[in-house]
Amino acid sequence: MGRLPELQIGDIKAKLPIIQGGMGVRISLANLASAVANEGGVGTIACALIGGAMSHNSMDEHETADVHELTQQIRKAKSLTTGVLAVNVMVALTNYQSLVKTSAREGIDLVVCGAGLPLGLPKLVEGTKAKIAPVVSSGRAADIICRSWTRKYKRPPDLIIVEGSLAGGHLGFGFDEVEDKGKAPKLEDIVLDVIKVVKQYETRCNCRIPVVAAGGVYYGKDIAKYLKLGCSGAQLATRFACTHECDADDRFKQEYIRAKKEDIAIIKSPVGMPGRAIKNDFLIRAEKGEIEFDCDYQCLRPCVPSESIYCIADALTNAAKGELDKGFVFVGANAYRVDKMLHVKDLMKELVEDAEANL
Repeated sequence: MGRLPELQIGDIKAKLPIIQGGMGVRISLANLASAVANEGGVGTIACALIGGAMSHNSMDEHETADVHELTQQIRKAKSLTTGVLAVNVMVALTNYQSLVKTSAREGIDLVVCGAGLPLGLPKLVEGTKAKIAPVVSSGRAADIICRSWTRKYKRPPDLIIVEGSLAGGHLGFGFDEVEDKGKAPKLEDIVLDVIKVVKQYETRCNCRIPVVAAGGVYYGKDIAKYLKLGCSGAQLATRFACTHECDADDRFKQEYIRAKKEDIAIIKSPVGMPGRAIKNDFLIRAEKGEIEFDCDYQCLRPCVPSESIYCIADALTNAAKGELDKGFVFVGANAYRVDKMLHVKDLMKELVEDAEANL
């Protein structure tokens, strides 16, 4: 049995090497993030449509609402904890830059960016103390980001999150890879590739770049597995969705508890990417073309409303409110294992004890 190491991110230290993954829309906000941070992990606020979907409003109004709500959520979280707080901002968001700048200005500890290559991220946090972390799904992507940042900004990533194909929500893999489990690279193989890349830049930049594994991490023994592979920590999202502190409606959380393995499916999101979700009546009706919607804004750059069968912004916002007849739930591949609600304190205790027993 070994003791879990702390997670050092530059001059910031989390007592535990556990990051709560960002869950949008409006699933992981200040309540959940602060609860995780209070237990020694890194709590994450998800920024995607944080102000909620507002049909028939202009993009400027959406941006204003998102920036305002993000500001309030960061301030609320900071009032509830002195622990480490992060935000997750998707590069594909049309208001990505303003959300990153707002987060850094409000004193967030860590900005995590995926769903695209955040090549200009260092510029957006200049003059602040915010640490920055890209989410990658390959060693090649890690190399591109590290090379770009060190050349242009003389700054390597402060942390890198490696996300595998078993994650929830939008996935950074092709449909053939996630639909055929044999085709998708294993997370442990991607992690080892990224660690090889990172070691080169650690030597060049004379610094430490922690690597964190994500996507399908469920038990404490999974955390131990990736620590033994050379990671500095692990990120989990699905486990935190069914906590009392999670910001979503209880009806949203019950979808996890009721779901069986066969209910979890790969869907084609309106943004053109594969996503993992719990199949429900809304998605069945959407596939039949029975969902009426009118989108006057474009929250995600790859989305083409005229070619979509539903508005993902509306669907995910409705789901967070518990209106599952008007939306659906994104989940990780292990969501069917969730069978009860827990408090964050009890979940963290369970994860730590299991991880330490397997080190």
